[in-house]
Amino acid sequence: MHEALEREVAAFVGKPAALVFGMGFATNSMTLPVLMRGRDSLIISDALNHSSIVAGARGSAARVRVFRHNQPEHLERVLRAAIAEGQPRTHRPWAKILVVVEGIYSMEGEICRLAEIVAVKKRYGAYLYLDEAHSIGALGRGGRGVCEATGVDPGDVDVMMGTFTKAFGSCGGYVAGDPALVDFIRAASPAIHPASMSPPCAEQALSALRVISGADGTGRGAAKLAQLKANSNFVREGLRRLGCEVLGDADSPVMPIMLYNPGKIPAFSRECLARNLAVVVVGFPATPLLLSRARICISAAHSRADLQEALAVFREIVTSLGLKYHGALLTAPERQAAPAGGMAVAAQGPRRRR
Repeated sequence: MHEALEREVAAFVGKPAALVFGMGFATNSMTLPVLMRGRDSLIISDALNHSSIVAGARGSAARVRVFRHNQPEHLERVLRAAIAEGQPRTHRPWAKILVVVEGIYSMEGEICRLAEIVAVKKRYGAYLYLDEAHSIGALGRGGRGVCEATGVDPGDVDVMMGTFTKAFGSCGGYVAGDPALVDFIRAASPAIHPASMSPPCAEQALSALRVISGADGTGRGAAKLAQLKANSNFVREGLRRLGCEVLGDADSPVMPIMLYNPGKIPAFSRECLARNLAVVVVGFPATPLLLSRARICISAAHSRADLQEALAVFREIVTSLGLKYHGALLTAPERQAAPAGGMAVAAQGPRRRR
């Protein structure tokens, strides 16, 4: 069953081979140290990458540098400077440089500018590691993630990682790439020694994959993908009409609603719960003190009546709590420069959670 899942995942994402892990977080935290073992290696990470990427970078022996969130222009400057300066003290060339990004950023709802990042990495001969935890099964006409959505050839992404905990409704994760890469990770990663995915979880992920890809012989997957896109854009537009400050891009099912004021974090959650609407609120230290937010994730299973009921609840609450900000309190560059729990604040405390 595990072998069947690995074969079908690899075919789905457009890679020749894949390796399945029993835990999504460990897929990143245990793979990056294997790929980047020496001090002569360099990881260049998006400033708002997930904490599992941060943990993996910390656990590796590689040097780490950060580029501004989702800015290929700044990535190019960081990459060019790293190549020109070489390693610290010795100034010798780096053995390898790995750029790490996400498909959909879990606390921002923004879609990776993948085509531009691929162009930069190819220009300078770096490798690219793509985390698709939130984008696989959600973006693209066939649900194949950000590569399909942005028209990028999967062959231009060296390591493709994803999890089964979102669109697939299971647990665990995968890494896909060339057979030599996958065989090396399989032999060297400590994540293969603990328990693998249980058979029911593997079967759930495999069944969901077949539905999404249409391999089950029905059109349920295509219908769900279309419904997810319609639901996401309906709610995003509805929240903006209410005056909410909503981060992220169109088609993204991840929607952060900015609260800003720390005192409004518990109030927003309790007022929603009192009206039978459960939400996730995020505050300091997972975000900067004045960038607290509520994060909602839309599902294809939500009916239009569900979404309209939720928007009606939000209308009452954002009015009573004074959350109609009518636009960003911070400019986009200021928000990108603010350390929202990514690698840029590695020494300041706990990372934000997905």
